[in-house]
Amino acid sequence: MSSSALLEAPLPTSNAAIWRHIFAGLSASLISIGLARFAYTPLIPSLIQAHWFSASDVVYLGAANLAGYLIGALVGRPIASRVTNAHTLRGMKVLVTLAFLACAFPVSVGWFFAWRLLSGVAGGAIMVLVAATVLPHVPGDRKGLASGAVFLGLGLGIAASGTVVPLLLKLGLREAWIGLAVLSAVLTAASWTGWPTKEAPAAKPADVKAVADAPATTGSAIRILYAEYALMAVGLVPAMVFLVDFIARGLGAGAHLGSLFWILYGVGAIFGPPVYGLFADRMGSRLALRVILLVQAVAVAWLAASSDHVVIGLLTVVIGSFPPGIVPLVLARVHETVPGNAAKQNVIWSRATTVFAAFQAVAGYSYSAIFNGSGGNHRLLFAIGAAALGIALVVDFVVPLFSREFRDSRAQAGAHQ
Repeated sequence: MSSSALLEAPLPTSNAAIWRHIFAGLSASLISIGLARFAYTPLIPSLIQAHWFSASDVVYLGAANLAGYLIGALVGRPIASRVTNAHTLRGMKVLVTLAFLACAFPVSVGWFFAWRLLSGVAGGAIMVLVAATVLPHVPGDRKGLASGAVFLGLGLGIAASGTVVPLLLKLGLREAWIGLAVLSAVLTAASWTGWPTKEAPAAKPADVKAVADAPATTGSAIRILYAEYALMAVGLVPAMVFLVDFIARGLGAGAHLGSLFWILYGVGAIFGPPVYGLFADRMGSRLALRVILLVQAVAVAWLAASSDHVVIGLLTVVIGSFPPGIVPLVLARVHETVPGNAAKQNVIWSRATTVFAAFQAVAGYSYSAIFNGSGGNHRLLFAIGAAALGIALVVDFVVPLFSREFRDSRAQAGAHQ
């Protein structure tokens, strides 16, 4: 079943309001993750060439956003419980806008780090809250459209970072940051009144305890999903952070060609959510997840070995589909693992997002250290990412064989013989 079925009972909402809610969710993911995180990647060569920061500092500053994402995933729900989801989401979009503006002035490494961290906080909080805020107000026959549009915001943001950023850089590096702030401010203002005014029921302590006390079979499946999602986070970071720099400096092709490859990454990101969702509907989320992990592991490994621009371009489209595409796919997996209770599903999704954010942040700093320690070896980072995705696939196949669910099914089969 599709991830869009996560929240079953819609609250009464007019047709016009539904579209406003969808637009608000799309703009939130576009600003806070699509732009706040991914627009930094095509800016890396210019930040170094303009001598704003050293190459090693630029890489660590990129990882600051990932650390902030973890913080946001942890604090998003507690903040929303005090001031409502809608107010929290509005505040986070304003925070991203201010972060873009502040980054136009490289006062110091500490200043830049703090604002990159805060932009990550906003992204993590929005990822935890946006689906649970929008989807309860959408009728069942439109939940697929709503969830697809919300996650499509990630892909559109990535695509925009590959098209808008190079245009803005022609005006200057500072002007590029200011332009991103203006774009973020426009989207924030346009969607300000689009959030629902009625809050959906929040998860109760009993729902959280029910997840913690889940039967062994369900608990095992949840833990496996957390482990896989963590490994996916480790696997996607190298291309997400270092792809443009690999093209521009690693292959010596220049920042312009690097930006063109980032556009290809954005094309893949646009197609990721609907294509992955289609796979989940047709194949089931578990088989779809296995197929996609295999394809991604091969693609990232191939990227680590190739120098052919055409091949790398095709691989970039495939790899770009992964970061936004796995969101609806993992949501579908959550629904299949714990069916029929939206509150429990939201608890599991929140925890999965936190696990993903934690490993993404750790991976960001680890890759930065490896990159600096290896003398700027991009291919080594891609190889490690491919290995992480391969391990995730192994986990999905092998670990269930040792679960109680598998042993019980084997015992039942033996009893019938």
